[in-house]
Amino acid sequence: MLKKLFVAVLAWVASIGFAMAAVNINTATVEQLESLAEIGPTKARAIVDYRKTNGGFKTLEEIKQVKGIGDKTFDKIKPQLSLTGETKIEPQPVKGDKKADKTTAKPAKAETAAAQPAASEKKGKI
Repeated sequence: MLKKLFVAVLAWVASIGFAMAAVNINTATVEQLESLAEIGPTKARAIVDYRKTNGGFKTLEEIKQVKGIGDKTFDKIKPQLSLTGETKIEPQPVKGDKKADKTTAKPAKAETAAAQPAASEKKGKI
């Protein structure tokens, strides 16, 4: 009984995560499509071009008609795809992005010096 409940809760949590990362393949920009695993600039551009040429996707499986997207790629991205609704993706930090790296960088010397008492303050408290 508990095992079934745990599996149900786990499935529910996973579905929420996927719902938050839904990419509408009928309206997404190239940049939004690139947020999908296995989809780089070339495949993203090919998806947009296919969509323009064919009037949008009728089924999720139709994306496999785009050059470079086969069964394996489709299986990886399918949970993140939708045909309707707003595209919702969470921004991911880019590896090597100096702005993103600064958030995890060590504090500057001025910050660490301010946190430590001056040498004269240390002597007075002995």
